[in-house]
Amino acid sequence: EIILDHYHHPHNYGELDNPDADVSVSNSSCGDKIRLTLEIKKNQITDIAYSASGCAISMASASILSDYVKGKSCKEVDNISKDTLLSLIGIELSPSRLRCALLPLEALSKAVQSVPTK
Repeated sequence: EIILDHYHHPHNYGELDNPDADVSVSNSSCGDKIRLTLEIKKNQITDIAYSASGCAISMASASILSDYVKGKSCKEVDNISKDTLLSLIGIELSPSRLRCALLPLEALSKAVQSVPTK
């Protein structure tokens, strides 16, 4: 239910006008693509948006993760583990779907690392 709700009614979908970070990642094995934009002030994520194409798992994962990281510090975001994200998603995934679910976390990690301390 959580996956379908976030897939059909994604949170934070779109892109920010003047992001501090703008990262795109893709999963070549299934074709999922995610673009993530972040606004960071005083080393804290103040806004996040993503655009994506792909399966329900990757899209829902991006929506769930975007809700979770708003207001968190860059250090907190760097410490988000795959287990944390998987517990937020709330379902067990097959190995082939695991990569789909973790793609937004890969984008987030790259985005935060690309921004100098603000």
